[in-house]
Amino acid sequence: MKEVIIYTDGACSGNPGPGGYGAILAYGGREKELSAGYRKTTNNRMELLGVIRALEALKEPCRVTLYSDSKYVIDAITQGWAVTWEKNGWRRKGGKALNPDLWAQLLSLLRTHEVAFVWVKGHAENEKNNRCDQLAVEAAAGKNLLIDTVYEETAPAR
Repeated sequence: MKEVIIYTDGACSGNPGPGGYGAILAYGGREKELSAGYRKTTNNRMELLGVIRALEALKEPCRVTLYSDSKYVIDAITQGWAVTWEKNGWRRKGGKALNPDLWAQLLSLLRTHEVAFVWVKGHAENEKNNRCDQLAVEAAAGKNLLIDTVYEETAPAR
């Protein structure tokens, strides 16, 4: 099984607001960068989407070490919260689980790949995390932003 290292980050200008994600995939001495921006979304959705798009880019089942500065993503997976939310019909103690569409996609990908999640401090000395942040911020500020249809259709009016 191929071993891949992935770094991801999400960003949002306002929350909600224009957002983006950035990801770096490293395998065999090569790196691939991914990013995209959305016109209206949330930071947590972009954190999740960065992880999802990076895992979707893998062409076969892989053993992955995934680095993220998102406690939301890391804790929900490593503490088993997302699996519990799924089993409970996307409900948690406080009511509905947020972002069930993205959690469902991520959990499906985790059934294909063997992923170890590692938290890194954001905006610190991790060069790859900083690059992912730069990719995410640039994507959020870009032109021709994509539409996060699930967010825009389900978000409460603000």
